[in-house]
Order: sequence, then structure tokens, then C-alpha cells
Amino acid sequence: MASILALSGWEALATLLGIGYILFAIKQSIWAWPCAFFSTFIYTLLFWNGQLPLQSILNAYYLVMAIYGFWLWKQPKQSDKAIHVHTKPILFHLAFLLIGTALTVTIGVYMQQGDYSRAPFLDAGVMVFSVMNTYLMARKVLENWLYWLVINSAAIILYWQSGFYFTILMFVLYFGLAIAGYRAWRQDWTIRQATPG
Repeated sequence: MASILALSGWEALATLLGIGYILFAIKQSIWAWPCAFFSTFIYTLLFWNGQLPLQSILNAYYLVMAIYGFWLWKQPKQSDKAIHVHTKPILFHLAFLLIGTALTVTIGVYMQQGDYSRAPFLDAGVMVFSVMNTYLMARKVLENWLYWLVINSAAIILYWQSGFYFTILMFVLYFGLAIAGYRAWRQDWTIRQATPG
């Protein structure tokens, strides 16, 4: 019982840091990335112990992306290196979905054959699309928030099946915050489009 309570405490801390990450990301604040780093460090260990190896690998990837995102977003807004919210064409999104689906099926089959995961295809899908979409978020692609709506929904199911209940609460909140993030970034993008130069 003590080990369950200890794990729940770590899960609660990771959840709070994860929520901080999204709230700061919505505001395009560099503080998103330190929150992401520490949240994902904890989740890397929790998911490994919870027999969700792909989620553990995903969170290890998030550690690296937190460093990348921090570096990318620390550029002054007036700098030539600064990135701004932008969109991608429909062909980009079709390729994104096709590549993500192919990777999900490939990894899911491998995980199923080796009996490596409790939910091989769901685990693979959440991992693959999260990896791909985190890059879009770091690059400030507006549509990343729409992908998070689907990814977060799938993650809720995965974590329910695996007993990560604090994490479910975080992903329910992430779902709502993805809507808020999309609106905030779209407003920023719209203003930038209307501003000459």
C-alpha cells in the first residue's frame, strides 16, 4: 500500500507539472519547457514500472524535446531566428496522418507479437502521434492543438486500461486546454496575418 501511495504522489506531481506545461504553452511562454522536462522525467519512470514501455520511451523523447523547445522558444521575438505560429498545407497533414498510421501499425504488430504492452496498438498510436505532434508544437504549427484533441482522447483510454488515474485527469484537462490553445494560437496567427511586414 505504501508503494502505491508513493507512486500516486509522484504521478500527482508529474500531473501538476504537465498541466503547468500546457498552460505555459498556450501563452507561448518558455516556462512550458522546464515543466515538461520534469513532468516527463517522472513519467518515464512511472510508465516503465507500469509496463507501458512505449509511453516510457515517449516520455524520454519528451525530455529531449523539452530541451529543444526551450532552446527554440528562447529566441527573442524580434530575432530572425524566432518562430511564430503558422499553418501547414493539407498535403502536409495527409502525409502526417499516413506516416503516423503506418508507424502505428508497424510498431503495434511488433509489440503484440512480443507481448510487450498491455494495449499494443493504442500504446503505439499514442506514442507515434505524440512524437510527431510534439515536434509540430515546438515549431508552433497551429494545427498541433487539433491533433492533441485526438491523441489525448486515445491516451485517456490507454491510461484508464492501465490504472493511471491522476494521469487520466490530466489528459481530460489537456483535452479542454487543447481547445483553449488552438483558440489562443489561432488568434495570434490571425493578428500576425493581418499585420503588414
